[in-house]
Amino acid sequence: MPGRVILVVRSWPRLSQTFILNEVLAMERRGAELTIVSLAHSNEQRRQSQVDKVRAPILFLDDVGFRARWSRIAGHAHVLAAAPVRYVATLLHVLANPGLSRGYATCSAVRCFGHAVVVAVLVLRLRRSDARTPHLHAHFAHDPALVGMLTRRLTGVPFSFTAHARDLYQIPPASLVARAAAANAVVTCCQVNADYIARTVPAEVRPPVQVIHHGVELDRFSPTLRAPGRDLTLVSVGRLVEKKGFADLLRAWAALAAAGYRFRGEIYGDGPLRRELTELSTRLGLGELVSFHGERDRDEIARALARTDVFVLTPCVTEDGDRDGIPNVLVEAMACGIPVVTTATGGIPELVRSGENGLVAPPGDMAAITAHLAVLASDPALRRRLGESGRRTVESGYDVEAAALALEAVFDPRTPLTAEVAS
Repeated sequence: MPGRVILVVRSWPRLSQTFILNEVLAMERRGAELTIVSLAHSNEQRRQSQVDKVRAPILFLDDVGFRARWSRIAGHAHVLAAAPVRYVATLLHVLANPGLSRGYATCSAVRCFGHAVVVAVLVLRLRRSDARTPHLHAHFAHDPALVGMLTRRLTGVPFSFTAHARDLYQIPPASLVARAAAANAVVTCCQVNADYIARTVPAEVRPPVQVIHHGVELDRFSPTLRAPGRDLTLVSVGRLVEKKGFADLLRAWAALAAAGYRFRGEIYGDGPLRRELTELSTRLGLGELVSFHGERDRDEIARALARTDVFVLTPCVTEDGDRDGIPNVLVEAMACGIPVVTTATGGIPELVRSGENGLVAPPGDMAAITAHLAVLASDPALRRRLGESGRRTVESGYDVEAAALALEAVFDPRTPLTAEVAS
C-alpha cells in the first residue's frame, strides 16, 4: 500500500452513500491509512452509526471564517513556492478551460482549483513525513475527480477515481476524457459503465478501467427466518427522485391490489418527490396499504429487511440521462436472502438474472412489474429459491472485504493493472 490514501468525496457523511463508508471501514480493517477530504459538510440530520468507527481524519474544504480564508491564502503561497511552474501552468489551464466544470457540478473550475491547492498542501506534507508516495482517489467523476485531476497537475501525485452514475453520464464527454487521461486508473461499479468509459475515452489516453462491485457486510446483511404471514410485506428503499421509478412502483402496487392480492407496501427514503409520491399513492387508492417511512440509517433498514417478503426497486433512465449503476440496496436485500423484483436499468442486469436470482422487468413496464410481484405472491417456493440464489450471488461477487482488496491493488504502485478487468 502507498504511505497514505487521500480519499476525496463531494460531502461527508452521506446517508445515501453507505458504499463509501463500507469501503473506508473495510480498508481500515486491512490496515490502510486514510485521510478523507470532503468538499463540503453533508449537513444531514441523520447519519450511519458506523461513521463513528472511522479512524481517518476528515478535512472539510467548505469551512468559513478568517482562519479558513487565511489558511487557503497561505496554501496558495506554499504550493506556488514548492512548484511554481506546476502552479502557474495549472492555473492557466483552469482559466483557459472553464468548461471542465460544465454539466453535473456544484463547483466552478476555479473553485475546484482552490480546493486542489488545499489538497496539494496535504500531499506535500505527507511526502515530507513519509518516504512512500501517497495516492489520491476521488469518489465520483464530477467535482471530486476534477479536484483530483488538478491536484495531480499541481503535485504529480498518483490519482484515480471511481465513476458511479449521474456523475459519469451527466458531465460532458470532453470532461470525462480530461479526467481519465490524468488518472492512473478509473474504477466503476458495473461493466455497463466500463463499456461507456471505453467508448468515450480514446484508447491512447485511457488508463486501466477496473470494475469493482460495491460490497456489503455479509455478516450484517444475512438471511433471517421470516415467519409466513397472511399479507406479504413488500419493501423498497431509495431516494425519492425520478430515476428510482417510485411512481412506476406505486402504479404496479395499485394494479396488484386491484387484482385481489393482499400485501403491505413500505417505502424507506426521502427526497424532492416525497409529496408528489404520497399524493399519487392516495389518488391510486392505496391508502393504508402503503407507508412512507422517510430516511432511515442502515441499522433500521437491516431491521426492515428482516421482515420483508419481497424487495422491489424499479429504476429508470431519466430524460437528462440520470440513472443508477448497481443500487446498493438491491445487494443488501439479496444478501438477506430476499427475492427481488427490479428493472433492467444501468448495471442491474449484471447483478440480477431474471428467473435465476430475482425477477427483472423492462424499465417503466408496470404490467411486467405487477406480473412478477403476482408470481412471487402466489409461490412461496419460488420466493425461497430466488432468495437463496440471490444470497449466493452476493457472497460470490459483492463482499465488501473483496472490494477493499481490489481497491488496494488500484492504489498500490507495484500492482500492474489491465484494462476493463472485472473484480
